[in-house]
Amino acid sequence: MKQPISLYIHIPFCMRKCSYCDFLSFSGCSEQLQKDYMHQLFREMDYYKEIAKDYRVQTIFIGGGTPSLLQEGLMEQLFQQIYSIWRIEEGAEITIESNPGTLSVKKLIEYRTCGINRLSIGLQSADNEELKRLGRIHNYEQFVANYKLAREAGFQNINVDIMAALPGQTQSSFGKTLAKVVDLKPEHISVYSLIVEEGTPLAENHELLSTLPTEVTERRMYKYTKSILNSMGYERYEISNYAKPGYACRHNQVYWKGGEYLGFGLGAASYWNGMRFENTKDMQEYMADWTLDDISMLRKNVVLDSRKSQMEEFMFLGLRLMQGVSKEEFQRRFDVPMDEVYGQVIQTYVEQGLLTWNQEYLRLTDAGIDVSNVVMADFLLEAEEIF
Repeated sequence: MKQPISLYIHIPFCMRKCSYCDFLSFSGCSEQLQKDYMHQLFREMDYYKEIAKDYRVQTIFIGGGTPSLLQEGLMEQLFQQIYSIWRIEEGAEITIESNPGTLSVKKLIEYRTCGINRLSIGLQSADNEELKRLGRIHNYEQFVANYKLAREAGFQNINVDIMAALPGQTQSSFGKTLAKVVDLKPEHISVYSLIVEEGTPLAENHELLSTLPTEVTERRMYKYTKSILNSMGYERYEISNYAKPGYACRHNQVYWKGGEYLGFGLGAASYWNGMRFENTKDMQEYMADWTLDDISMLRKNVVLDSRKSQMEEFMFLGLRLMQGVSKEEFQRRFDVPMDEVYGQVIQTYVEQGLLTWNQEYLRLTDAGIDVSNVVMADFLLEAEEIF
């Protein structure tokens, strides 16, 4: 019987780097560089032709960078390569990330022809001044125009990304962004807090940093998000993600539930056959004239997962889900009861009202979500003490 697997494909090109972005991406790419990069990506995929016979693909996610920046025709070539190697499940979720201002009718029709059935659009804010402070290439009006084009092209599963705790953002301006997005009725909404990463232009802009909302305001934004989206029929199924019934992102749930996935492209990460590894982040190395026999040179930080690390990740990722972590699944995977491994830390946080559990699941409470990083870190430390 074929085993389920997911594919991630990294397209590292952007029109311009945003001031807060520390993702592996590059601006100012030429059409020739796009073609050359895709050629290398196709070669990398060729390595898995024999391996692919044992798997069925349940989800595909094309991320970046800005995948929608690719010139017309390259996406079609990509999917010709995918379909020639992998067996794709009927009804598989196939997502592409995009930025407003990079979509066109021709591109959207090409995506639909390729089998892409889920579109994720990075709005971030409906306030044009807030977008300028982030260094985004688009305005709100371009987002709305692209969103409508996507609906006209037949996309019935659209995610919109927005951000909270932006420089100069108030609870009122965030609420207006949320209201405008809800009015468009996307099937999925992701709401992330801005993280100021070292080495980014934003991290060096002390004037903008001085206008960041307080932690109290940020928490109010998250509570307001939950209240409004729940009232409009969106279910919070993960700390930062809300969906209409039946539209939770299946690809991300593969990550959170410990499923297998293979990543292709520069810096792409994989969890496959008990191993974790990521591709080189060096463009010159990725674009070198390697052969299928020495494709291992692309793989960096190869780690065989230990039982301890698997337990840690199972808990850390599973607690991000509103459903929580399954006791039964923990026992099945590791042949030991969850409370035998994590009993003390669970008891401590249950008594503090940060965790709750019933016969089936352990999950964070609303108060626990506010300090989720602290709670999750204790699970990692607890595992290190036991093993």
